[in-house]
Amino acid sequence: MATWDSLIRFQAPGGKEYWASLPLETAPATGLSVQGYSTIEGLEAGTGGVDVTVEKLLAPVPVTGIPIICVGLNYRNHANEASLPIPATPPMWYKPATSLAEPDSDVEFPLQAQKAFPDFEGELTIVLRNTIKNITPAQVSENILGYTIGNDLTARHYQRSCGGQYTYAKGFDRFAPLGPRLVHPRHISPDAKGKITTRVNGRTVQDSPFDFIFAVDELVSFLSQGTTVPRGTAILTGTPAGVGWFQTPKTELRDGDVVEIEVQPIGVLRTRVVYEK
Repeated sequence: MATWDSLIRFQAPGGKEYWASLPLETAPATGLSVQGYSTIEGLEAGTGGVDVTVEKLLAPVPVTGIPIICVGLNYRNHANEASLPIPATPPMWYKPATSLAEPDSDVEFPLQAQKAFPDFEGELTIVLRNTIKNITPAQVSENILGYTIGNDLTARHYQRSCGGQYTYAKGFDRFAPLGPRLVHPRHISPDAKGKITTRVNGRTVQDSPFDFIFAVDELVSFLSQGTTVPRGTAILTGTPAGVGWFQTPKTELRDGDVVEIEVQPIGVLRTRVVYEK
């Protein structure tokens, strides 16, 4: 099996989708000339590669059309800013498959979201290599394909002021940008070191170490108990302090705002907010 440090999923001229391996020192970008493979399995086997050009970066998940798992209240500093008690188990919900969005793209906010305090949440994101069910914490690492970055876009009023409608607040089309690449687990130590930084129009609003309440192994094992979690599922691991709802004064996303979420060595996930007319 061929080893890789990071993977990109992309569209080539003509519309066909591929995977390619990138060294960590090479930033994901359009215009790169790479060896493209139709599947990760083909890439790891080194068979069926073709020389192609990256025309458009896509969300780095091996399976599309499945729900995205979101975890809330998983940073101590976020629990503190929200004045909420530390939960006994990880709060979770789903974003529908239609919420998936590619990196470096515009996300249209529908009228309902525009009027409901549009907000961001920068999150380290797990992508599963295998389908899992009832696995132990010790079995989690072998089932993780890699890590990427997610933005859990939210219409905050529906979440906070309308009976806690998390799925409605967070499940609008393209409300889950992911990317720009997938980094192999040997290069990410989310429970030991690293940090996440979010900027809105260049202003730093989140800057936190991975201060997880529920470590990755514990979190993924919990999510698998009694539940089949499909291969390729993206799991957003929670956001740190600094979201717009808890800023002073509260600061919502506006038409044209650019949100940048940085986790190294993954890179920067960029999303531009566009208000649907």
